[in-house]
Amino acid sequence: MASLLKKNDVIQLRIDSLGSEAQGIGRHEDFVIFVPFALPAELVRVQILSVKKSFAYGKLLEVVTPSINRVTPPCPHYGKCGGCSTQHMDYPSSLRFKQDGVENNMRRIAKSDIAVEETLGMDNPWNYRNKMAMPVQDALGVPVSGFYAPRSHRIVPIEECFLSMPPDIQLKEIVLAWMRQHAVSAYDEQSGKGLIRHIVSRVNRQGESILLLVINGKRIPYQDALIEMLIKQVPKLEGVSYSVNTSRGNTILGPDYQVIWGERYLQESLLGLRFRISPLSFFQVNPVMTEVLYSTAISISGAKPDETMLDIYCGAGTISLCFASHVKQVIGIEIVPQAIEDAKSNALANNIHNAEFIQGKAEVELPKLIAQGYKPDLVMLDPPRKGADQEVLDALIQAETNKIIYISCHPATQARDTRYLLDNGYRIQRCCPVDMFCQTAGIENILLFQLM
Repeated sequence: MASLLKKNDVIQLRIDSLGSEAQGIGRHEDFVIFVPFALPAELVRVQILSVKKSFAYGKLLEVVTPSINRVTPPCPHYGKCGGCSTQHMDYPSSLRFKQDGVENNMRRIAKSDIAVEETLGMDNPWNYRNKMAMPVQDALGVPVSGFYAPRSHRIVPIEECFLSMPPDIQLKEIVLAWMRQHAVSAYDEQSGKGLIRHIVSRVNRQGESILLLVINGKRIPYQDALIEMLIKQVPKLEGVSYSVNTSRGNTILGPDYQVIWGERYLQESLLGLRFRISPLSFFQVNPVMTEVLYSTAISISGAKPDETMLDIYCGAGTISLCFASHVKQVIGIEIVPQAIEDAKSNALANNIHNAEFIQGKAEVELPKLIAQGYKPDLVMLDPPRKGADQEVLDALIQAETNKIIYISCHPATQARDTRYLLDNGYRIQRCCPVDMFCQTAGIENILLFQLM
């Protein structure tokens, strides 16, 4: 039966559960209502924002009866900026929510009843992000930068961020001040005009940083003035670069980058190894939990000194090189040329000689290796959010790979691929969620598969 609810209606609602994006879910006359920032067991007043065929979206107006798990978010931008979604619940509750989310995907999509282990969390789940990519827009003639409001491309300007590592926000503010002083234009999505698209910064645990500007043009005007301002105000700045992206759409980075001052790379350490990270390379955003992620993967893999390992979607070689001392040989495959360059340099810098890296599409290079008779004992899969390519999974099945560790930041596509592996002779041995993205709905999950 269709709901009698209309847009702008105000109702009281009991929240029963949480959705995949940490939004509260309640029922009004058997009609499902999604309410961001509401928690299970709460009685809330809600304004209906939109009504669909079988569900509606609501805005939280008042928490009539709060949950014992509700806390006051420390960030003044919370609820306006779309960067975080769980600051209103205590940290243990957010860890349980993520564990439940992984379990739901395993049961609903993978059709597996594997026991999902408790989410591994941080001692201090704040100021952990080592990379920030902040869009820039014009607001009544003044450039602003921050994060998009939920479900929009409207920027919420931010003066501080409780997730970022300093000096991310300081770098952003210096760039905006330089733009104002020299009338440097911000990019406009509608017209495709304007220069500065994104301010991208990377920081390591020593407080060193590099800055990358993504521009809709061929060069940066007044770059000497920008560099002077940055050097003067940011003591541990290591380098300044720009990347050209003139395409229309949501892609942030261009295909390459040019250094205008300082170093091309930033250095970071993981599990006793040093890694060189270029502005375009993938590197996990939370170094503390990356060490937890990798050490957990190594531990549950049962890797042996006489085994060979294949790291598919290897990025800058971080997982490959962390595993290298535990196996006989590692081969990594990655499509991004700069990442492969970083991986090879990282191997040399760490005096690791049993790691080899191949640049190319995994779905092309892996079948080639298998056709040549290569049969790895252990495979690491850490694909982008879309999941593993079908050709990759088929090649691993054809090679009868004994053990597969699958790390994913998107449990739904991971669960889809899991079903395929289960249908082709594999069984899940361990399922270990890791809280890589604290204060958000995101999760990194590790699955260990064994060929039966």
